Amino acid sequence: MVIIRSLSDFIDCNAISNSSPSYYYEGRCLQSGVGVARRRHRLKLPRTSMAEAIAQGLMQQLANNDCYSREGKMYGILLVELPNGEQRVLKAFSGLLNGCSVVEDWVPPIPGRDEVALEEARTLAQLDAIKQEILTLKQLSERQQYQTLFNEFEQQLQAMSDRHRHCKHQRQEKRQQICDPLTLEQLDEESRQQGIERRQLKRQQNTVLQPLQQLIAVTDARISELKQQRKALSRQLQAQMHATYSLTNFSGRSRSLQELMPGGFPTGTGDCCAPKLLHYAATHNLKPLAMAEFWWGASSVNQDKIQGEFYGACAERCQPLMGFLLSGLKPISIPNRDVYTTSPLSSTKAEIPIIYEDEWLIAVNKPAGLLSVPGRYRDRQDSVLSRLRHLLPDGISLASVHRLDQETSGILLLARDRQTHRQLSQQFQQRQVHKVYEALLSGTVTVEQGTIELPLWGDPENRPNQKVDWQHGKPSLTHFQVMAREGDYTRVEFTPLTGRTHQLRVHAADVRGLGVTILGDRLYGCCAVTSRLHLHARELRFEHPQLEKSLHLQVITPF
Repeated sequence: MVIIRSLSDFIDCNAISNSSPSYYYEGRCLQSGVGVARRRHRLKLPRTSMAEAIAQGLMQQLANNDCYSREGKMYGILLVELPNGEQRVLKAFSGLLNGCSVVEDWVPPIPGRDEVALEEARTLAQLDAIKQEILTLKQLSERQQYQTLFNEFEQQLQAMSDRHRHCKHQRQEKRQQICDPLTLEQLDEESRQQGIERRQLKRQQNTVLQPLQQLIAVTDARISELKQQRKALSRQLQAQMHATYSLTNFSGRSRSLQELMPGGFPTGTGDCCAPKLLHYAATHNLKPLAMAEFWWGASSVNQDKIQGEFYGACAERCQPLMGFLLSGLKPISIPNRDVYTTSPLSSTKAEIPIIYEDEWLIAVNKPAGLLSVPGRYRDRQDSVLSRLRHLLPDGISLASVHRLDQETSGILLLARDRQTHRQLSQQFQQRQVHKVYEALLSGTVTVEQGTIELPLWGDPENRPNQKVDWQHGKPSLTHFQVMAREGDYTRVEFTPLTGRTHQLRVHAADVRGLGVTILGDRLYGCCAVTSRLHLHARELRFEHPQLEKSLHLQVITPF
């Protein structure tokens, strides 16, 4: 099986010239020598224009075979040098390819999977059975029956309440006009009978709904129990895999995932492209020169991975391994404050600019398309917080004080210690932080300024959307001021007094607000073709909890 490929299989070697790297795969590693104090080095492997060209050649090959479009996943190439100086190419895929871990011409999985293959198959079958049972329980017919009957009773109670209210109003008018004791007693009796009628309907409602409620409660308890079983099985399998997966670096040292990170990794660690490529190169005496990873196939579930786009090492699974995997290569010393990284939706070098920094806090200008903090699932780990935690010497102690939507750009505040985090969080909770956003709306707003006050509630049928809900919604208040009208668009300054999820997006889009979506806000109905959500956190003013002075941070709106 040929795994080490020729460059000519992917590119015209004479047509490619190398330029400065657009991204670095990097990690810190401790090295020591005789009589030399241990020092922390930054080890780096670039993504060069040649690596990207090779990857694009691989993309063309993938496009010609339908089997690669059935599922979306990360692919990668590693440009290596043989002992004789010749350059060759390795290629790898993350996880399984159409259910297979070993595929001809591709780098094989890291050793260890075979040792737990039987247990993995057994556990995956159990997890699938649990998943199916949970789905069945969630689709219990009694749930819909309960909701239908509940709605019917609520309608009857509402109609009865309206009728009783009308009758009460009539009785009050009669009592003011009639002094006959017998008639007044009849009116009182009518009131008592209506009270009895309401109580009877409520009892009937309880009699009908209570058995269904009890059944649903038992079902929900079973679902909770199954979810706990699923979590325990996943953790058990993960621990077994981490103990058996063995990685080798360019110093010739081998370590299991469990040894590298005793606290554990997310599921799937060790199956990504970068570790597979680097482990294979290290164990076959191949010198790595450059690497490039990209997404191919359907977009990821959260739409944050796009076919044909280049991406960096994932923050939670690959980045923690980079220091070990690259050990043995010549270290490159770089300043501790390098915070350059790649945008998740771009193959160009991007920056997370630090606009303010002291020993207690950091404020950055978050780019659009990057999460503020890691998400719940493993394909949502890349974020401002996770990148800074890996890139700054004291990054592990960082905590985000607030959040911006992934699609929103602008000022994001992070604390470097618990006390500062607590004090700043209190300012946000007590509405003592002054926030100003700038947005470009996809239509014309006729009013010049005003206030929008609409209660917001998460839409359980359409997550992560928020909706206006007068019964359950949380209060949300926004001041707005039209800045300019630019053709068919309107530039607006928003000052939110509360900080609800998607507050400005809903207040702009809802007809009871401005009735015009923010440009690029597909979640709330904007159909215009544009590269981003045109919402930017432009200003932030707050009291510095340690310096006891007001900080007013501002950044330029990029659109």
